[in-house]
Amino acid sequence: MGAALLLALGLLAQSLGLSVGSPGPRRPSTLYPWRRAPTLGRVRRAWVIPPISVSENHKRLPYPLVQIKSDKQPLGSVIYSIQGPGVDEEPRGVFSIDRLTGKVFLNTVLDRERTDRFRLRAFALDLGGSTLEDPTDLEIVVVDQNDNRPAFLQEAFEGHVLEGAAPGTFVTRAEATDADDPETDNAALRYSILQQGGPQLFSIDELTGEIRTVQVGLDREVVAVYNLTLQVADMSGDGLTATASAIISVDDINDNAPEFTRDEFFMEAPEAVSGVDVGRLEVEDRDLPGSPNWAATFSILGGDPDGQFTIRTDPKTNAGVLSVVKPLDYESRELYQLTVSVQNEAPLQAAAPRAKRGQARVTVHVRDVNEAPVFRENPLRTSLAEGAPPGTPVATFSAQDPDTQQLQRLSYSKDYDPEDWLQVDGATGRVQTQRVLSPASPFLKDGWYRAIILALDDASPPGTATGTLSVEILEVNDHAPVLAPPPPGSLCSEPHQGPGLLLGATDEDLPPHGAPFHFQLSPRLPELGRNWSLSPVNVSHARLRLRHQLPEGLHRLSLLLRDSGQPPQQREQPLNVTVCRCGQDGACLPGAAALRAGGAGISLGALAIMLASALLLLLLVLPVALRARMRRRSRGKGLLLGPQDDLRDNILNYDEQGGGEEDQDAYDIAQLRHPAELSALGVPLGRPPLRRDAPYGRAPPQASRAMPTSPADIADFIHDGLEAADSDPSVPPYDTALIYDYEGDGSVAGTLSSILSSLGDQDQDYDYLRDWGPRFARLADMYGHPWGSD
Repeated sequence: MGAALLLALGLLAQSLGLSVGSPGPRRPSTLYPWRRAPTLGRVRRAWVIPPISVSENHKRLPYPLVQIKSDKQPLGSVIYSIQGPGVDEEPRGVFSIDRLTGKVFLNTVLDRERTDRFRLRAFALDLGGSTLEDPTDLEIVVVDQNDNRPAFLQEAFEGHVLEGAAPGTFVTRAEATDADDPETDNAALRYSILQQGGPQLFSIDELTGEIRTVQVGLDREVVAVYNLTLQVADMSGDGLTATASAIISVDDINDNAPEFTRDEFFMEAPEAVSGVDVGRLEVEDRDLPGSPNWAATFSILGGDPDGQFTIRTDPKTNAGVLSVVKPLDYESRELYQLTVSVQNEAPLQAAAPRAKRGQARVTVHVRDVNEAPVFRENPLRTSLAEGAPPGTPVATFSAQDPDTQQLQRLSYSKDYDPEDWLQVDGATGRVQTQRVLSPASPFLKDGWYRAIILALDDASPPGTATGTLSVEILEVNDHAPVLAPPPPGSLCSEPHQGPGLLLGATDEDLPPHGAPFHFQLSPRLPELGRNWSLSPVNVSHARLRLRHQLPEGLHRLSLLLRDSGQPPQQREQPLNVTVCRCGQDGACLPGAAALRAGGAGISLGALAIMLASALLLLLLVLPVALRARMRRRSRGKGLLLGPQDDLRDNILNYDEQGGGEEDQDAYDIAQLRHPAELSALGVPLGRPPLRRDAPYGRAPPQASRAMPTSPADIADFIHDGLEAADSDPSVPPYDTALIYDYEGDGSVAGTLSSILSSLGDQDQDYDYLRDWGPRFARLADMYGHPWGSD
């Protein structure tokens, strides 16, 4: 550009009221927008425009900012353009340029708080579109105006301070902001207090906004909350303003001692009870309710040497509740004078005044009531020998009445005596046995029997005392030990063979009257000690051995058994021992099996007598049984009506379920066919015949059962019959026929068989068997009507 052109540009800028700067020293009246530095060599031209400042909120639009020109082409031969934010980038349309003259215009109102500067690029082209000048930067700075009020960060600021705080105590801090340029006075803020609503107790730092106390006199009991009105202003306090509030709470301290509302309280308490409230001790405290500075604690300073009273605090009312923790006794003391005090949970401030009524006197009158009797010893423990006879004294379980000023009579009774073993004298409480207590009683627990005795007075209502009587049943050595059943075994005839015979003993007495047991060969038979020896194994067993070889066979010994009781009990008991010939392993050889049978205590002679008796009994019973069997057969054949020469004689009649062909004589089925005829013949009903294959020789007698009276009882009747058959050991196995009792004539359930449907087979119609197939057609021919008989 030429010097004249640049000078015109500078004059235009000054006429528009713009401040134009340059990289060199600035002179307010002279503009040097472009300067060619003298050099020896070739110099490259530069197109430089200094920053342009424009005030925000300018409303005369469009507003010319600057004009750019190039001196490389004459006027009208250069095309100018700009690019960047505010032109072709957001926010678009803020600036524009005249393409031919190069004048740059402001088209919209600027807001520095949104955008404080714009950086554009300027271009100069010839008419053909070729670049005449290198692109250059065009910076536009938005100048701030005081168009924003300051604003507090909160509408209300909260603070806390203890009552009685010293001057200068920090309370809280108020904060505000201003959207204007912080480098200008537009954002220079100052704080102040407009109103305190009372004495000037607080101040605020105008620069920092800190609120502090300025003098003493804060008392929560007078004013608990202070409301301050705050103000902030920009332009160092002379500009725009804003207000907020500060809520300052005065926190409580314990500067007020609690006091009783009265100097003396009067109350009444019943005797013989504990855990009851007697009365309330009202107090007052000016400190903050619910805080430790307000909560009261009570103490009993005097008048209660045994600690029978206590005072707890009601958390809602802060009153003291006097209660009885140990029963009072009217007969021993009728009146209590208590001295009580009150204080706070939190310690009282040193400067706080002392309470005028920090102590009070409480008078408690004891009210006389009917007290229940008291057993002198409860529970009462005593002992009694096992098997004590009726009338044996046990103990005197007596009580006394605490109401010494009232003449009352006591009576005694049992409340719990599960075995009804004891008898109590109603007037004296004397306890004695009224029968012998069984040692096997389930109410004997570890040798102790427990009963409960009641004592009642004759007041209205009567007072009752419950006493526990525990009687220890002392074990008495009244049983001698006996040999336990010996296991199968024998002794070898050679002393060095076999382990010997292990013998054990038992005793019905409990320790210490039982084991250890003493085993001894009978002193009456000295020869036993020469042939046999006994050695203890443990407290209840001993081992029997041979001293030398003895002949094989049964040997009879006599042992003396003694227990450890005081005094000891002993018993002499026989023992049969079999001596046999043994092999190398110490076991009896097979030839000695018959001898070993004698170890059970049965001799060969006794065994022969038993076998002969059984044979004689069999010979006597067999003819009788055969005769009875023949009689039943003839009677059964007489009851089967119909022609006996019919082909049906070749078919066995199985009207019983089970048994098979070989079990035809198991039961007398005729009893089920024609019970009425059998009853006429004198044959008993309801008793099963004797079974030859039953486990025992004769069935046990069966209890008679009542006949069912309604259809609902028939199922129970049948169920009982099945259960009786299942539990009867004399009946045959489950796969044979079961015998059911005769239910009588006229049963409403009807019969389950066609046996009684007619008196003969002539009335039966068997033609339906032909419909069952070829296998049943033969039966139909035998029992049905002949074909063509119609």
